[in-house]
Amino acid sequence: MSERLRLGKLLRKCSRNLLVDQGMQVHAAVVKTEACFDMIMSNDLIDMYGKCCRMDYACQVFDRMPERNVVSWTALMWGFLNQGNTEETLRLLNLTSYSDVKPNEYTFSTGLKACGLQGIPEIGMQVHSICVKTGYEWFPAVGNALVDMYAKCGRISEATLAFHRVPAKELITWNTIIAGYSSSEGSNDKSLLLFKKMQDQGEIPDQFTFTSLLKACSGAGAIHEGTQIHAALIVRGFPVLHQAVIVGALIDLYVKCGYLLEARKLFDHIEQKNVTSWTALVLGYAQEGSLLEAMELFRVLRDSSIQVVDGFLLSGLIGVFADFAFVEQGKQMHAYAIKVPSGLHLSVMNSVVDMYLKCGLVEEAEQFFNEMPTRNVVSYSTMITGYGKHGLGKEAILIFNEMLVENVRPDQVSYLAILSACSHSGLTDECQHYFLRLCNDRWIKPKLEHYACVVDLLGRAGRLKEAKNLIDNMPLKPDIGIWQTLLSSCKVHGYLEMGKEVGQILLSLDSDNPVNYVLMSNLYANAGCWKECEKIREVVKRKRLRKEAGQSWVEIDKEFHFFYGGDDAHPLTVKIHQLLKEMEKRLKVELGYDFNVQFTLHDVEDESKEENLRVHSERLAIGLALLCGGTEEDGKVIRIFKNLRVCGDCHEFIKGLSKVLRKVFLVRDASRFHKFEDGLCSCRNYW
Repeated sequence: MSERLRLGKLLRKCSRNLLVDQGMQVHAAVVKTEACFDMIMSNDLIDMYGKCCRMDYACQVFDRMPERNVVSWTALMWGFLNQGNTEETLRLLNLTSYSDVKPNEYTFSTGLKACGLQGIPEIGMQVHSICVKTGYEWFPAVGNALVDMYAKCGRISEATLAFHRVPAKELITWNTIIAGYSSSEGSNDKSLLLFKKMQDQGEIPDQFTFTSLLKACSGAGAIHEGTQIHAALIVRGFPVLHQAVIVGALIDLYVKCGYLLEARKLFDHIEQKNVTSWTALVLGYAQEGSLLEAMELFRVLRDSSIQVVDGFLLSGLIGVFADFAFVEQGKQMHAYAIKVPSGLHLSVMNSVVDMYLKCGLVEEAEQFFNEMPTRNVVSYSTMITGYGKHGLGKEAILIFNEMLVENVRPDQVSYLAILSACSHSGLTDECQHYFLRLCNDRWIKPKLEHYACVVDLLGRAGRLKEAKNLIDNMPLKPDIGIWQTLLSSCKVHGYLEMGKEVGQILLSLDSDNPVNYVLMSNLYANAGCWKECEKIREVVKRKRLRKEAGQSWVEIDKEFHFFYGGDDAHPLTVKIHQLLKEMEKRLKVELGYDFNVQFTLHDVEDESKEENLRVHSERLAIGLALLCGGTEEDGKVIRIFKNLRVCGDCHEFIKGLSKVLRKVFLVRDASRFHKFEDGLCSCRNYW
């Protein structure tokens, strides 16, 4: 008996310290003593293997047990949850109902945590109802798990109700609801109110409380409150510089509020920097556009023998390069990721796929996706979204169907990706099929974004009355975005009266949004209603509204060149303008191209209108690319990136260039990719 107690103690030590090799040695000793048939010993083995992420061995132990108790089932569930396998966790919870074992509060809390990670509240609500029927709802572990589950599923009101039902609130209860509010959009201020209430009730906050509060301040941009918390931590004697989680949250706060200097000062004072603080600062510099500082910090971290670059930092940096379409930097980061263990994290691999797609390298993305050892719903959704942005709707459908065959359940993002892909490719029947599938999915409910995709597709097809009817009859309150989608379709198809009606709705919802006025102005300009167009412009001037400035960039010899509309800061500006004029003359002679001046101001001379179009940021970027050797027929694709949608005249201009110069231009704008080849565009002139 003493030998069994000794082996059990050793197993629990291996479990606490994640010592899988030593644990396997203990397992061998257990087998020799025939203690493997002891239920308590088997439970310890399952627990050890589960915490050490060796679920293959955990399952073998579980399957060979002659009898099992609730601890056996819960330990196996927790092991799968520890690996992020929420589906297997919930499957085991379901199987307990067919066994002679009754789940306890820890079994239910594990299942609820799985529901929270899945982000599917409907499953969590079913587990909740079982807890209510069995009386476990009133157990602290279950009550805390319910708060966490609803918060993670975006049901913050239900999380609040669950919080109030917890009879004896502990620190973890308060921390869970505060963390929930800090992660809920538009609810950050409530975290601070709850913190005050928590203190009034005599609860002493810990590092997790302060971390959530700082996260709430970061999300709300509340630098004043954040610095107050920082000061309170110092006054309370918290070892801020030695608490990795807190100092990481502080650096993140200063970074997200634009106080990079303060973030760097705090970082420099940390004696033992961990990967969390490095990550916050590196990504902060990168997201602010200070890429040189970001990459220098990353180099120092990479060369450090103390710190290990984790998957979160890798995927974050690759994501930044993807957003800016920095191809070479993204490839370098991919090459680095291959060499380090964290590069095998699924989040990093998903970021690599996303980076190649956003940089316009579809074949590279496909190759890497096909070579991935494992894929999850994010992997498939990323690929479907990328295909959609490139106008490859049929390929997106194939990947979606492959996901279903592999028993990967689609989530809201997956459905949004496939609906958007169908919309960009004009696949009306397919879009309606997947939308109906979504509406009939018992785990997911359509959101406004899903309805907007269908409205966009119907608008593209000229079926505007159907689109308007869908908006009027959907169970959700329409937002600004869905009305903007319909208004854009009204402009394209010349539905002036419906456009006026939609425009009035938009302006009543948000009269200070410059985008709404631009859409209305374009509607009137397209219909030749210049008086109405002028009235809109006068309102914009009176309100002093400014829309986001157009910016385009191009990579030449591993160096990026950025242009704004009308930009004359580039040293080659004069030569760029000369080349663009030459191209315009050539297009006019060979193709009959002429400026489409409806895309510029009405009350200026035609010559000035043409000059306004000539200095659009995408043209300047293309001009530089052509100036640096792009006029040669070398088969090299010219890639241009823009933060807004490409304008109609520039679209026609690039189509003409692709035909005359026999080159391929790949333009990524805010909506999608445009592949210009032989005088045609992959978007089929609707974007």
